[in-house]
Amino acid sequence: MRAIRKAKGLTQQQLAELSNLDDAYIGAVERGERNFSIDTLEKIVTALKIQPTELFQNHDDLSEIEAAQRRAIDEYAATVSELSVRQIDTMKRIVREVKGAFEA
Repeated sequence: MRAIRKAKGLTQQQLAELSNLDDAYIGAVERGERNFSIDTLEKIVTALKIQPTELFQNHDDLSEIEAAQRRAIDEYAATVSELSVRQIDTMKRIVREVKGAFEA
């Protein structure tokens, strides 16, 4: 959980606020000192904007570059999620064109 939280650029306090949990509790869970219920799991994964299965994968080897990429993708996804389907389709087309230009 710590690696995902850090990759998303969040402090324990920020994650606690987003998930309506105590920051000391977040720290204890990250250190393996506390377990969490299904309800708490749902709060945490919702706050982190991940699937529950991602929480149980090994993220300790995330490099700084991967963490920065993940943050950028999360920011992009948050921005795009506010758009209409038509606008999202337009953004996809633009991104593909820009990506193609980078690869040329």
